[in-house]
This record gives sequence, C-alpha cells and structure tokens, in this order.
Amino acid sequence: MENSRVMLMMSVVVFGMLSLWPMVVMGKPVLHKVGGPKGWNQNVNYTTWSSQEHIYVGDWLIFKFDKRYYNVLEVNKTGYENCIDITFIKNVTRGGRDVVQLTEAKTYYFLSAGGYCFHGMKVAVNVQDQSPAPSPSLSDTAQSSGGSILPSMYTCFGIIIANVLYVSLVSMGIW
Repeated sequence: MENSRVMLMMSVVVFGMLSLWPMVVMGKPVLHKVGGPKGWNQNVNYTTWSSQEHIYVGDWLIFKFDKRYYNVLEVNKTGYENCIDITFIKNVTRGGRDVVQLTEAKTYYFLSAGGYCFHGMKVAVNVQDQSPAPSPSLSDTAQSSGGSILPSMYTCFGIIIANVLYVSLVSMGIW
C-alpha cells in the first residue's frame, strides 16, 4: 500500500513536469509596441522599426496614438504601397491604444488615413510561423520586448486539465 502511494506521487510529479513542456517549446505571445517608445506617430521610421522586430504567429501589436488625429487601418499590399485608405481590410481603431493579434504567418500592412500615410505613417509587419525557444534569461526577454513572461491562458488551462485527467485516471486505477 505504501509503495503504491509513493509511485502515485512520483507519477503525478513526473507528469506535472512533463505537462510544462509546451511552455518551454512554444514560447509565449509577445506584445510589440508599434514604433517603440514613439508609438504610432509622425516622424517615425516604421520600416526600420519593423525590420528590428521578431514577430511570430500569436504575437500582438499595440498602436498607441492620439485618436483625434490618427487611426489604424489594415490594408492590402497595394493599399500600403500607394497609401490607399478607402479600400481597407479592417479598421482596428478603437480609442488610441489599439491591439491586433497576428493570427497567421504573412505580411500585415497598416496605415493611418487622412494623408498621414503619405508622411510615413504606415508599417508592414512580417509575421513568422514559429517562435524560437525562449532565451535563458526570462527577465532580459521581458525587459527588451516589453511583454509578459507569464504563460498564455491556454497553456495554463491545458496543464490544469492534463493534471486533473491524470489524477482522475490514477485514482480510478485505470492508469
């Protein structure tokens, strides 16, 4: 009886540790502030900004701007290249602190209407398919990206469900 309890506890610990593996392999979504400290504004080189960012599927963009002057429209490549703001894909403007989740690997194009695009307020964001493994120092990563070092809600939920299922199967004698 004592041996079976020890084995059960060891199994729960090992399975619990294995269930954390997705957090290590998949990385975490990152929130990227468009334009860095200057935000979504005139006189920012968004080509330089986007070329220095490493953006992956599941990451988020946040546009911070004065909503009295600017907006954020998702457009296609032609709209981006020619500053065409009337045939936009999506108006993501909500209030000056607007977020967009990047759900697929492709190049996303955003601009500000009202002539501001002609003054450089447009950005092309190349989204890559898979995030690399996190760096050894999570605190450095969080400081440089401005993102959170916490795992996603889905990862935590999956870990909880896996552990509950495992403990249930063990207690029923199935596992």
